[in-house]
Amino acid sequence: MSSVSPIQIPSRLPLLLTHEGVLLPGSTMRTSVDSARNLQLVRNRLLKGTSLQSTILGVIPNTPDPASDAQDLPPLHRIGTAALAVQVVGSNWPKPHYTLLITGLCRFQIVQVLKEKPYPIAEVEQLDRLEEFPSTCKMREELGELSEQFYKYAVQLVEMLDMSVPAVAKLRRLLDSLPREALPDILTSIIRTSNKEKLQILDAVSLEERFKMTIPLLVRQIEGLKLLQKTRKPKQDDDKRVIAIRPIRRITHISGTLEDEDEDEDNDDIVMLEKKIQTSSMPEQAHKVCVKEIKRLKKMPQSMPEYALTRNYLELMVELPWNKSTTDRLDIRAARILLDNDHYAMEKLKKRVLEYLAVRQLKNNLKGPILCFVGPPGVGKTSVGRSVAKTLGREFHRIALGGVCDQSDIRGHRRTYVGSMPGRIINGLKTVGVNNPVFLLDEVDKLGKSLQGDPAAALLEVLDPEQNHNFTDHYLNVAFDLSQVLFIATANTTATIPAALLDRMEIIQVPGYTQEEKIEIAHRHLIPKQLEQHGLTPQQIQIPQVTTLDIITRYTREAGVRSLDRKLGAICRAVAVKVAEGQHKEAKLDRSDVTEREGCREHILEDEKPESISDTTDLALPPEMPILIDFHALKDILGPPMYEMEVSQRLSQPGVAIGLAWTPLGGEIMFVEASRMDGEGQLTLTGQLGDVMKESAHLAISWLRSNAKKYQLTNAFGSFDLLDNTDIHLHFPAGAVTKDGPSAGVTIVTCLASLFSGRLVRSDVAMTGEITLRGLVLPVGGIKDKVLAAHRAGLKQVIIPRRNEKDLEGIPGNWDPYCPWKDTP
Repeated sequence: MSSVSPIQIPSRLPLLLTHEGVLLPGSTMRTSVDSARNLQLVRNRLLKGTSLQSTILGVIPNTPDPASDAQDLPPLHRIGTAALAVQVVGSNWPKPHYTLLITGLCRFQIVQVLKEKPYPIAEVEQLDRLEEFPSTCKMREELGELSEQFYKYAVQLVEMLDMSVPAVAKLRRLLDSLPREALPDILTSIIRTSNKEKLQILDAVSLEERFKMTIPLLVRQIEGLKLLQKTRKPKQDDDKRVIAIRPIRRITHISGTLEDEDEDEDNDDIVMLEKKIQTSSMPEQAHKVCVKEIKRLKKMPQSMPEYALTRNYLELMVELPWNKSTTDRLDIRAARILLDNDHYAMEKLKKRVLEYLAVRQLKNNLKGPILCFVGPPGVGKTSVGRSVAKTLGREFHRIALGGVCDQSDIRGHRRTYVGSMPGRIINGLKTVGVNNPVFLLDEVDKLGKSLQGDPAAALLEVLDPEQNHNFTDHYLNVAFDLSQVLFIATANTTATIPAALLDRMEIIQVPGYTQEEKIEIAHRHLIPKQLEQHGLTPQQIQIPQVTTLDIITRYTREAGVRSLDRKLGAICRAVAVKVAEGQHKEAKLDRSDVTEREGCREHILEDEKPESISDTTDLALPPEMPILIDFHALKDILGPPMYEMEVSQRLSQPGVAIGLAWTPLGGEIMFVEASRMDGEGQLTLTGQLGDVMKESAHLAISWLRSNAKKYQLTNAFGSFDLLDNTDIHLHFPAGAVTKDGPSAGVTIVTCLASLFSGRLVRSDVAMTGEITLRGLVLPVGGIKDKVLAAHRAGLKQVIIPRRNEKDLEGIPGNWDPYCPWKDTP
């Protein structure tokens, strides 16, 4: 091999003071630059320089921390390493700093410091010749047996390592290809040594001295590996992990630390994980993926970020219930009793659950239905889902979808992202541990949409019985069968659910409760629950049904029972205070009172001579009477009534009618008021009305004007032209609430007809329905919720469109909404 001319380093070098380690010639090291001097060096020398010499630095190991930014230059070590800056990476967090990748070239000695600020510059003398040595026959003759001895120990050390590791195999080849005089520095930087020992090797300018100092370090490392191999359990060749070496960045420059840490525990975990994969009942496709990933995991160093990600993925795959399921309880009689005990009313919903049980009893492999309970808040949609799971004997898991705006919450993140995780569906299956639970998708009508995707679109695959047997989560990237999962969704309204998603679900309406149903629910479920939560007993408090009715009608106005539950809780808290005060007073009875009571008891025994001691006790200490909650107690505890019956007062003059409206919170009554005044024939609408309701008002006035003669309607001037010199103001009270919908036409016509005819509208009648320009009455929705609202308000009759007669089947039998067509032949 022919010789090449040596490369000389500059006689002046900028000095980089490092405290993170000792850089030796032939090795590579990353160092952080955050001190003021070093930052100035990087900015002025490396980032602005263009020549090769501008990237050569003098690296000086510095014992004090250079981040102290002392004004005076600290004492410098006499010998340093000339290094080539291979890479510069900058960052501003948490404070401005750079990370340098530097490669050692040769040793140098500081002759004189020429400049200290903004960064030190020194005149240096090169100690090693930087050249590629051709053949080292002369060097071998000079060093003789010392060089051969070093080479023998180096080969022995490397051959004790796992040669299947690419870094170890490359190191073995470098022992034969690199010159012997370069090996002490390279091996010292690889094996486990302290910074003090590396500093001694750096100071060893003589090659003979360097060999003598490095050989004991190699022997120590060899003995440590022998001891490690004796204590280690026998392992397969694939699991051989004797040592971990950082990857070799360049052929001639190696950096890293020889680590002889015991990895038995981690290897045992991998073996256990592999056994779980082999014994699991996952499908063939998922099993192939797991086998492939476990092979990659064995060859992967633990320091790699992908190691933890792959291991977490395999652990999830093993924990998923691929074929584990619970056995359904198919006793329909027991199921009916359980549903009736947990929930009062809701007959339609209970009927659907029992139908599923009956079909499931006849057909074992029935796919889980996709049910959607739609109704106002507080009617028990979520608790019914829990009762369904209890009835079937299945696990229950609730997924709250309100406000979710990222499709990754449903399908999971791909494993290429940092912090990736499976979606809520797969995570819920892992939580319950079976593949046929009851999943409650709560508030499905409140899903959002953002730049991260549309979660409602991601639910299309989950809630489609024809597709969810092959559901693919982005994190798993293999199919999972969801066909046995019973999905139950809840919503307050179907208006905000996309049509495609709505088409995949079976809608079951859950309307609000009547007053009679609320009373039953209160005394069957709410009052016992509140007594238990507040530590009370029925012997301490009594709430009659009349009092419960007063709470429902005067203190709550809702479709469900949540406010009723809170009011009952407030009553129990007030009673708990009285009970606690009474017990405190009893505890303060002194001994004289007790003695007096005992004397009284003896007197009774002598005079009256009862048959038993218990009789005397009853006479002496009468049992504590329960606290009875009546209307006066309600007023003291809950305050004055919040809702008074004001219907008759508001309809005491013409031009007022009562309509019915549907909201996601249930039905509501709605007053419509009209007045007329002299003007230019204008129609004024107030009350935050939507476009549909405004059009209904214009339709109503147009129909009345065209039929004024027929119904003898005149304005204040006696003209049949109702808008002749007359302005009309139509108002819907509660102006802060936005109102819209197609069901106010009949109410507006009645209100205006009352205004122009001077006749009062009955105060016990509410109405709903839409009209056309020809006077036809069109059907509307939400009939039961509207009728329930009228019932809560104490109204006796409800006028509905004739085409809504089919909706009366959902009305309780003891009600009789007014149907005008029934009186006609």
